[in-house]
Amino acid sequence: MTRNRWMLFGFCSLGALMMGAASAHAQVTLPNVSLGFKSTNNPQEVVGTIKIIMLLTVLTLAPAILIMMTAFTRIIIVLSFMRQALGTQQMPPNQLLVGLALFLTFFIMSPVFNKINSEALQPYLNSQIAQEVAVEKALAPIRVFMFHQTRATDLELFIKLSKMEAPRTRADVPTTVLIPSFVLSELKTAFMIGFIVYLPFLVIDMVAASVLMAMGMMMLPPVVISLPFKIMLFVLVDGWSLLIGSLVKTFG
Repeated sequence: MTRNRWMLFGFCSLGALMMGAASAHAQVTLPNVSLGFKSTNNPQEVVGTIKIIMLLTVLTLAPAILIMMTAFTRIIIVLSFMRQALGTQQMPPNQLLVGLALFLTFFIMSPVFNKINSEALQPYLNSQIAQEVAVEKALAPIRVFMFHQTRATDLELFIKLSKMEAPRTRADVPTTVLIPSFVLSELKTAFMIGFIVYLPFLVIDMVAASVLMAMGMMMLPPVVISLPFKIMLFVLVDGWSLLIGSLVKTFG
């Protein structure tokens, strides 16, 4: 008798859940999206379609824009050098390094993003400026940031490669020339910082190798002995705070 009661209670509960789900499903309204082709003689409709295609293209290239036009390149390269110098193989893992680099990029670029939001995005969303003006105003703070981090020699190199006339002011430099110049400068700066990061750990590796050779332990890899000492040195000097703090200050 008790078993039948529990079964009846279970069926009633299941029925109530199904009725509740059906009621919730009946209340949910989903948008209807239809895609198709039609002929039109209105130029505005054609222009609107082209703008949508261009917007989708920009969204597709958004990861490349984030990597190539922000501080991400320098940060991820320096963090990778740091991991290789420690010799910890996959510690920290790649996902953690990329996530840390992304959040550091947002932290460093926050003044630029705030300026873009206040001067370009919000006026455009409020229909105060046209789309072309919004794009120009959004690009201006990014260009200023890239100019501050770009070496003059790298900029001159790409100006010569583009075979264009020497620009009189920074405003005359095309963005297509500025971006590769900025990326090249970031690579140079990141490798210079990576070399400095490598030096103390290289000394520890050399000392460990010399001690093992003096003791006649040729078969023991020096990395096995030097790795704990490198980790201990990195922890004692508060390496992560020192590295991240110095890395962020390079963008000042």
